[in-house]
Amino acid sequence: MTDRALSIAADVEAFVRTVVIPYEKDARARSGHGPSDELVAEMREKAKLAGVLTPHILADGSHLSQRETAIVLIASGFSPLGPLAVNTMAPDEGNMYLLGHVATDEQKARFLTPLIQGSARSAFLMTEPAAEGGAGSDPSMMMTTCRLDGNHWIINGRKRFITGYQGAAVGIVMAKSDDGACMFLVDLPDPAITVETILDTIDSSMPGGHAALRIDNLRVPADQMLGQSGEGFKYAQIRLSPARLSHCMRWLGGCRRAHEIATDYACQREAFGKLLIDHEGVGFMLAENMILLQQCELMIDWCAGVLDSGSLGTAESSMTKVSVSEALMKIADNCVQVMGGDGVTGDTIVEQLFREIRAFRIYDGPTEVHKWSLAKKIKRDYLKG
Repeated sequence: MTDRALSIAADVEAFVRTVVIPYEKDARARSGHGPSDELVAEMREKAKLAGVLTPHILADGSHLSQRETAIVLIASGFSPLGPLAVNTMAPDEGNMYLLGHVATDEQKARFLTPLIQGSARSAFLMTEPAAEGGAGSDPSMMMTTCRLDGNHWIINGRKRFITGYQGAAVGIVMAKSDDGACMFLVDLPDPAITVETILDTIDSSMPGGHAALRIDNLRVPADQMLGQSGEGFKYAQIRLSPARLSHCMRWLGGCRRAHEIATDYACQREAFGKLLIDHEGVGFMLAENMILLQQCELMIDWCAGVLDSGSLGTAESSMTKVSVSEALMKIADNCVQVMGGDGVTGDTIVEQLFREIRAFRIYDGPTEVHKWSLAKKIKRDYLKG
């Protein structure tokens, strides 16, 4: 690991522990639809002054390697508010990565720069209502359409589970043309995009929550298409493999924090004449956590190395997402169990982290979809001999 990454990660962790964690009790952080934009702006101003805003992107616009990014994002995840404060949160982090690889210089200046500066949030409009047969885990089912009209594209459709749309200034909209899937950069809000509802979900860490949207004759200038018509699925893969891994990084940091809290509880609380940690039923859960935390770190580092080699890492990111999300779920559950009644209250962050990790097992591809994809690869490789 590089000295620069170790230094950045140490600064980020110190900032999150000393400045961000006290905000967890702030009423602005405790909405069911995510922390308020006012709170996010306040924390980001402090992060900027501390020199830890958008720490994974360097001053010259270049990115840390994926292995370097891993230890920085893990450090940012020690609080659910940490990635928001230092600007490493989804969907912005993944959107910044995509624009950095695909956008034109003009598009970067207009749409990417405000995201890197932390002055704007973004949304990725891909997922559609399942009840209408739209795109979800299978993006090839996309029903949102786009057609060229002079020097503009006209987009129509519905979207669902669009994280952070409410309050976002930059949108990446996916739709299908006669050529195939397309991506468009859009200034938000736009009167052609209507918020039908903000969904009530089990997680609550992302500003703006998760929106259901209707798009009616959205007109987008042709020069705001991201890349080429019909190449949208290829660009989605550029974004999704690192984004899956980034989620693993952030929530590993969160589960390390939950483990710290549960350990502190077990080493101070007494029952039946001895500390909880001395009861094997409790101590063994914390020992299991230690093992699983190390396994998660190794999986993340391995997958990051694959991505750094230039591979898309589709299979590797699927394996890592499955392994890490399932392991983190067990860790979070153990922490709740160790703490008993206190583990299911909002008195500590453990209860929220449990909810967040449960949602993580679904977004960016449920475990079962990744296993199905890996099984297809096993068969394909076998038939190749």
